[in-house]
Amino acid sequence: MKKIALMLLVGILLANTTVYSKTINEADTEICDTVKMALISSNREPVDKAITEVYKNDKNAPEEGLSWASWETEILKIKQVYGIGGLYEITLKVYPYYGAHNGYGEYEAVINTSGELIGYKHLKTYP
Repeated sequence: MKKIALMLLVGILLANTTVYSKTINEADTEICDTVKMALISSNREPVDKAITEVYKNDKNAPEEGLSWASWETEILKIKQVYGIGGLYEITLKVYPYYGAHNGYGEYEAVINTSGELIGYKHLKTYP
């Protein structure tokens, strides 16, 4: 009886063992910067859509179009919409450019983690 109780106790202790895993970061930056770049880069489509909307009526916009760089983009706010693991809204400050990275302006884009453009606000066009 004692052997069975001891084996049962050992089994329970082994079953309740917490296993910790370490994140493997195979990038040239710290994990926080890597996650930031991954988050921004994975949302290129809604940010591109915001550029089109912000500058669609700008007669002075360059003919070859505007682009943006993820490494110049700032995360201003992350809002948790429903709860942990649910939908998040991300406010980005984007600096569009043309040609060889000639700055053209600034705007804010609000996107969500489903890849949707929620809103945008034009801040500045450079002369």
